[in-house]
Amino acid sequence: MKELVILSGKGGTGKTSLTAAFASLSENKVLCDADVDAADLHLLTNPDILVRTDFKGGGVAVINKDKCTQCGTCIELCRFDAVDDDFNVNEIECEGCGVCVDLCPEQAIDFPIKTCGQWFISNTRFGPMVHARLGIAEENSGKLVSLVRQEAKKLAETKGFDLIITDGPPGIGCPVIASLGGANALVIVAEPTVSGLHDMERVAQLAQHFKVPCMVCINKADLNPEKADAIEKIAREKGVKILGRIPFDPDFTKAMIQTENIVEFNKDSNTSRVIKEIWDKIMMSSAINN
Repeated sequence: MKELVILSGKGGTGKTSLTAAFASLSENKVLCDADVDAADLHLLTNPDILVRTDFKGGGVAVINKDKCTQCGTCIELCRFDAVDDDFNVNEIECEGCGVCVDLCPEQAIDFPIKTCGQWFISNTRFGPMVHARLGIAEENSGKLVSLVRQEAKKLAETKGFDLIITDGPPGIGCPVIASLGGANALVIVAEPTVSGLHDMERVAQLAQHFKVPCMVCINKADLNPEKADAIEKIAREKGVKILGRIPFDPDFTKAMIQTENIVEFNKDSNTSRVIKEIWDKIMMSSAINN
């Protein structure tokens, strides 16, 4: 079984649209939405939720006023100013580090684990999908990303599927690292801009650090051919396989409005043809076949 992860240096590059298009072109796979902070693959797949499970992440400090002697140690230690002068903990400010819990001389601070979100196993018209929803302003997205990937792998093994397509988070932070480790191949979706070039380099460096084979495709490439050329040049220098250039196409938006991906919306368009060629290159790559 192989896992292909789709990433981008920032949101809005077309990563999820491309993941959904790949879902149309592939068979015998499990879809995994690991962008738990801003999950949106479900908008293009209309999942029928079969299993719904609470995700319990970190804790929030709670001061027991019966035990507290108001010595001020917790206020002094808290780097996030989460404890006020009346020894109340602000749940928004508390980062759940637990320092106050460990070092309170009266052991007057509890640390109950809280529910931070939910994760789901669903059926879609493309096959099964594992996805999640992290609560607003909740932490531990990296932990939830790892959980979602783990459950997708279990599902693929149970059902006998040989491929997992994972829509990863944007950027290079903890959730991205959690989505990348142990994957078989990575596709970076880059935009032909100055920041797109920089973002591509950062994600490629991250992939090389974790020894995950890396490929790149350029979305909206015709909007700035010079920058698209620059992305390909840098990619070649870094040994990153170039998959192709996807043109800017209003059909992406039209398809989204219809809750479809672009291949479903217009399978005979030039853009759909380019995406199919890119998919074929991915499936023929050594990363997927070794």
